[in-house]
Amino acid sequence: MPEPSLKMNCIIVDDDKLSRRIIEKFVERTNILNLVSSMGSAIEAVDIVNSDTEIDLIFLDIEMPEMTGMEFLRSLNNLPQIIIISAKQKYALEAFEHDVTDYIMKPMSYPRVYKAITKAYNSFKEKYEQQKSLEDGFFIKSNSQIVRLKYADIMWIEALENYVGIYTHSQKHIVHFTMKGILDKLPQNQFIRVHRSYIVNINSIEVIEENNIIMKTADDTKIIPIGKSYKDELMRYLNLFNK
Repeated sequence: MPEPSLKMNCIIVDDDKLSRRIIEKFVERTNILNLVSSMGSAIEAVDIVNSDTEIDLIFLDIEMPEMTGMEFLRSLNNLPQIIIISAKQKYALEAFEHDVTDYIMKPMSYPRVYKAITKAYNSFKEKYEQQKSLEDGFFIKSNSQIVRLKYADIMWIEALENYVGIYTHSQKHIVHFTMKGILDKLPQNQFIRVHRSYIVNINSIEVIEENNIIMKTADDTKIIPIGKSYKDELMRYLNLFNK
């Protein structure tokens, strides 16, 4: 069953008002879609696709004045997923050369359109999860291995001359990095530098006692000093974090 909380932004491009209205009704019935716009011109669609709005799916007719659906497909380098809805079969071969998701003949039915939407959604969700997987961590070379570290698993990072030590709940990795270089890789809403030699994951802090941060590892307790020049920034961060 598709995940309703993860929705695809879609637009409808068809010069036939009745056809547009039917697709709009289908979209309204489908909780994994968010209709951004419905229009009768492919030229308008080009402007929307090239705007800041992320469009994930287009329901596209072929035979339209000014710019046809095929001309529209040829005009864009990075196409979102496309579901062609056409009264004619003859454009199907060229459409699939543009890697369209599906090609539906008019008159259309909701079960047939929903099948195409599900196909598009499965591809969209897979791409989303792959991207999210890359966004929640990064890769390092540790000894002779390439290791992926998730941000949530990192407790603190410690400067070690020309290297840094990355500490998780159960492991330590030594990598050739500067503190600034490693800090630039980390999400600012989760990690903060608290000392010239330490960066901490704010979610791993157990207690702050005066000028020390106390963290509990799997089998020990780690005390991390708070540098005088970093304390005010840490306190401001914690105040924001608690709101």
